[in-house]
Amino acid sequence: MPHRYTVNPMPASRDPVSLLAVDRCVSELRRGRIVAVRGSGGASALVLAAEAVTPEALNEISAASNSRPGLVITRRRAEVLGLTSGDDMVMTLAAHAEWKAEAILDIADPLSALGAGTPDGFDIVGAAAFSCEAAAIGLVKLARLLPAAVVAVRDAPDSEDLNVWAVRHDMLVVDAGDVFQYEHTAARSLKAVSEARVPLTAAEHTRIVAFRPLDGGLEHLAIIIGDPTDQVAGAGVLTRLHSECFTGDLLGSLRCDCGDQLRGAIEEIARAGGGILLYLAQEGRGIGLVNKLRAYELQDRGFDTIDANEQLGFDADERVYLPAAEMLRQLGFEKIRLMTNNPDKISALSKFGVDVKGRVAHTFPANKHNESYLQTKAGRSGHLI
Repeated sequence: MPHRYTVNPMPASRDPVSLLAVDRCVSELRRGRIVAVRGSGGASALVLAAEAVTPEALNEISAASNSRPGLVITRRRAEVLGLTSGDDMVMTLAAHAEWKAEAILDIADPLSALGAGTPDGFDIVGAAAFSCEAAAIGLVKLARLLPAAVVAVRDAPDSEDLNVWAVRHDMLVVDAGDVFQYEHTAARSLKAVSEARVPLTAAEHTRIVAFRPLDGGLEHLAIIIGDPTDQVAGAGVLTRLHSECFTGDLLGSLRCDCGDQLRGAIEEIARAGGGILLYLAQEGRGIGLVNKLRAYELQDRGFDTIDANEQLGFDADERVYLPAAEMLRQLGFEKIRLMTNNPDKISALSKFGVDVKGRVAHTFPANKHNESYLQTKAGRSGHLI
């Protein structure tokens, strides 16, 4: 194991432009602004995050697009509302009359007054897998907002170039394809940017290597404990993938077992003489801290952890494990023994070229606050014991 990380230069590509375009549009959506999405075949649409909708923004997107906007939601959210139609993962609700901002917020947010009732007054149209509508959902998910967006197809009878048109209207433009590839592009562009010795209470001989994607996005951390190379040949390096959890890791929340898993993994790896803990910037199984807190409120209303995510419109688990595979590759570890109870992590890493030689069980006692949570993970997500 080298004492310093190795920086692998990225090959020349359009990746920097692709990542920047997505990042800038994500920031605009979080600010409540409208962005333009370029689809295939000359299609284009304007997008506004449903969470940020206002009467003024609705008027602006209608006037700028010269068309009536629709509300795009995920299939998960549609199922909650009893609105599923066909097998499309994304669908547009086309209102019979002009949308009202309050109605959009009611449909998008399960914590609104609407709840899980079935609204009416619109038609349901499925969206193609790689359409502007699907890209809109991808953007708001990357923004860690509610997975719903106001989308208006741009009606431009003069066929003006989208880039020129967007400059005149003070809007940013992103290609739909760049949105769909964003997470994989960002993961492939990871590089180590800093390293330091950080003695820990349970593992004095520890180094932390920070990996940052090419777009300057959130860093993932490799916590290297002891000497990972000083293990039985062929057995694989003892490894733990840990998704960040502000409430559990830092505050000691009793609603989950994340804090126990983090500190327990560090202790176990230290006892084994060495290994790696990859600390991944994927709060709330990939939905972000704000949405995780929304899910907690739904759990207080009687939903389990999976149903709460789906009430919000997310999949049960939105995480991507390509960053972990890329970090292991750059650190020089091809064979690992994975500390996990989640079989999805094993299959995901294997798909990305990591040789998982075995699983090491990683469980901790439940408490009265997280007992139901742990039972749900075992019973519905297939977590092992």
